[in-house]
Amino acid sequence: MTTIGFAGLGSMGAPLAGRLLQGNQVYGTNRTRARAGALIKQGLIWRDTPREVAAGAQVVFSMVTDDAALAAITSGPDGILAGLRPGAVYVEMSTVSPHASRELAGLVRRAGATMIDAPVSGSVPSAESGTLAIMVGGPEAAFQAVAPLLRRLGASITHAGGNGQGLLLKLAINISLAAQMLAFSEGLLLAERGGIDPGLAARAMTESAIGSPMLQARAPLVLDLPERAWFDVQLMHKDIRLALEAARESKVPLPAASAADDVLSRAEELGYGRRDIAGLFQVLARTAAEPAAAGLPGKPAITAAGAGPKTA
Repeated sequence: MTTIGFAGLGSMGAPLAGRLLQGNQVYGTNRTRARAGALIKQGLIWRDTPREVAAGAQVVFSMVTDDAALAAITSGPDGILAGLRPGAVYVEMSTVSPHASRELAGLVRRAGATMIDAPVSGSVPSAESGTLAIMVGGPEAAFQAVAPLLRRLGASITHAGGNGQGLLLKLAINISLAAQMLAFSEGLLLAERGGIDPGLAARAMTESAIGSPMLQARAPLVLDLPERAWFDVQLMHKDIRLALEAARESKVPLPAASAADDVLSRAEELGYGRRDIAGLFQVLARTAAEPAAAGLPGKPAITAAGAGPKTA
């Protein structure tokens, strides 16, 4: 039995913590205790602060939304850093900037523990079923120590290199996730406006060469957008901006990510921030109905491929 701490029991963190409960003692905390109610009934031991979670654990996990949320649970007298045991392994699963993650890894080392970054690719159903893809950055020994726990959470686990490399790989993956969702939505809207039944078009598209597992899973959500997001626009937009930031540092052009950034900005303006990324289809449909057609406010009009200004 391993003693585990888990900070951040939101839509992704809760199912991950739940998968770790069997055969282990799991301490958990969250900004709001109500989110942990079901897990407490299953055996999770509630603690009021991240420090208390870390102090009782051999392995500590965290899963929060962004750099600011990570700083809030790790720093200060009640943070994870204040409670980490010497020799503990800290598995940080949030999608944050590689730079912030590497800085945190250094602070963890000073505390006598070891950190790996282990962001995930997949949606809430994938977290519930333990079929996420997990990208890991950090020391090999720490990765091997927690690999049996990671295998409970993911079907694909890749050790990418040192601290921050797992996050960089996750951001690289999410560029394609956003670009595929945007391109699929563009094609579906084009087909629909040309008189083709959208259900028929979606089926043909997902059964063609472009039918990735992600598109096959999300096509029904495009046609009937659910209230509960698997992966929402706001989080995707955060990831794309992190990718663009990393690209600027490496002087790498990311035209597809830049196009996705524009449309995700428009989606948030239209109130889709907490809706699933499948809602990009509706965003494009609403944008097409506006007087400026496909143009985004303050920007040149975007072509169907998101390539830049329209020309005669």
